[in-house]
Amino acid sequence: MNQLQTPPTGEQFEITREGATAIITELAASLRYFSIDGTEVVEAYAEDALPSFAAGIVLVPWPNRIEDGVWSLDGKQLQLDITEVDKNNAIHGLLRNTGYRQLERTEGAVTLGATVHPQHGYPFHLETTVRYELVDGGMDVTHTIKNLSAAKAPVAVGTHPFFKIGDVPIEQLELTVHASTYLELDARLLPVAEHQVDGTSFDFREPKLVGDRIFDNAFGAVKTVHGASAELRAPDGRTVRLLQDDSHPYVQVFTTPKFAKVSGSGLAIALEPMTAAPNAFNSGDGLRWVEPGATWTLGWGIRYSA
Repeated sequence: MNQLQTPPTGEQFEITREGATAIITELAASLRYFSIDGTEVVEAYAEDALPSFAAGIVLVPWPNRIEDGVWSLDGKQLQLDITEVDKNNAIHGLLRNTGYRQLERTEGAVTLGATVHPQHGYPFHLETTVRYELVDGGMDVTHTIKNLSAAKAPVAVGTHPFFKIGDVPIEQLELTVHASTYLELDARLLPVAEHQVDGTSFDFREPKLVGDRIFDNAFGAVKTVHGASAELRAPDGRTVRLLQDDSHPYVQVFTTPKFAKVSGSGLAIALEPMTAAPNAFNSGDGLRWVEPGATWTLGWGIRYSA
């Protein structure tokens, strides 16, 4: 058997700073590994593997799902490629199978770029970048979207990091989500209504044990507390916080059987910052229209405390 020469996710961009190490992949600009002072704070996957469940990837020009891959522009129906076949949806944008190119790199930061070309159901031309920068206690991530088209372009952005705190089983972590609404979903995980979380099992504004609960839920009206939209806390007090700027009024919480490590009873949890709601190309909820020649800049981050 031949030895693997090139990882399936392409070049591996490793950045380091004062006890922190992160690895970002060429494919989909995925955050494949991140540790601080010896504690892994995202679920890693092997260098010779693809990112299971979209782990760590950048989602442009939409996160989550578009129903039937269909939306309308100026009265004309457009058809995107169906990429979630079992539910007949277009999922997670157009760059999840695209290789990013390095634009700038230092010891503690890397900026990668990728182009969205006009294609099935999306007749727009975008130049995108993502910058991962290690900072005190964590990481800042900055995205830019430049519209190269002659017409304004609909854009939404998301990312798909799976979080952890060392080897603590996910079920033993407490979850906080600073959101006052949740989206009711149908069997295809498409939103049918938005409700206040008050008095419901979706109210995570105070910490709750993750336990054996399975999530695939979008939350809206995100309100950051000390910059954080969500937090995971271990029994020993260690915390990982998700930071979101004002361009990110939504967050998705998703759990799945663990894809890379064998520990606990096998859950992994994604906390996904999103600028728009699922199916935003049809609802318009959070959808951003970028003018020709204009650039949209937005960001999120990760903080770890021992």
